[in-house]
Amino acid sequence: MVEDAVILIAVNQRDVASTNQADLLRTWDEWASMDPVEGCPSYAFHHLRMMYLPDGLLFEDHLDRRWRAATGETVSEVVFPSRHVAASGQASLTLHPIGVPHLPLNEQGRYGGHGGSAPPPSTRLATWWKMLLERSHGNNKVEGFDVSLEVTHHGPTLDVPCLFIEVGSTEATWGHEGAAEVLAGIIRDGLLTEPNNAWDPAVHAGQLVLVTLGGGHYAPRANQLASLEGVWLGHMLATYALPFEQGPDGEVGGRWKQSIRAALDATRRAFPEGTIVCSMDKKAFKGWQRQAVRELLNSEDVPLLTTHQIKERLGLL
Repeated sequence: MVEDAVILIAVNQRDVASTNQADLLRTWDEWASMDPVEGCPSYAFHHLRMMYLPDGLLFEDHLDRRWRAATGETVSEVVFPSRHVAASGQASLTLHPIGVPHLPLNEQGRYGGHGGSAPPPSTRLATWWKMLLERSHGNNKVEGFDVSLEVTHHGPTLDVPCLFIEVGSTEATWGHEGAAEVLAGIIRDGLLTEPNNAWDPAVHAGQLVLVTLGGGHYAPRANQLASLEGVWLGHMLATYALPFEQGPDGEVGGRWKQSIRAALDATRRAFPEGTIVCSMDKKAFKGWQRQAVRELLNSEDVPLLTTHQIKERLGLL
């Protein structure tokens, strides 16, 4: 973290899943009221800041710049407690990075973000995922809740590492107090008491940082691999975020290449001195698509590793 920088927790006043997490944090510790920032209630505790935004989070672009302009403080990362929406209705606790790198360049997404780029992923994704697995397992406060990572999706657009931490997936569970308690506990401990749960290039240089390619929205490959000790997690691109086109002469087109490069660039920014590797869901791609991905990763000097190879590098086999 940049010296004297602050971590911003951005809250949606109209989302009970967001306000429940934030209100618990302010109950557990003695947060001080600040002068409103952009007219929004704002609070401070040590190096943490909290801002209650009026209506939604997905289009609150450049909160990091806006906070600095209003307060003079540099924001090193942003955490977004939020609700999660899914047609399945399954009660769930999720974490994910943000961005829409597969959309046309600079196009604003339907749910925020801008095509061709992605904010740096929070370096806490893998460590908080491990915490979520541990704290939800056998916990009757979240009985019936699934836990999962989600792939990179939606906005807002930021320059600093960020993540969403969410309660899903319908109005019946958004206000669930046990779910809010588990997630707020992860935020509090992850930002205040847990050592080495964020990337430090002086400590973690050379360690594996994983970018996943292909598969569904709930990131089964990342769920498995990010649970391994020694794995850090960057962006995760679902199959839908890798749009391929094949011309009549076999040429490979589409914005898949733009999407992968944006994900790699953002992950490199988040994890200086990290060893960036990719893992692919082979079943999600046709042979010619897999070959195109391999050639691109070769040109980027990024290894494409199997689960077995990742475990070998970690000394788990």
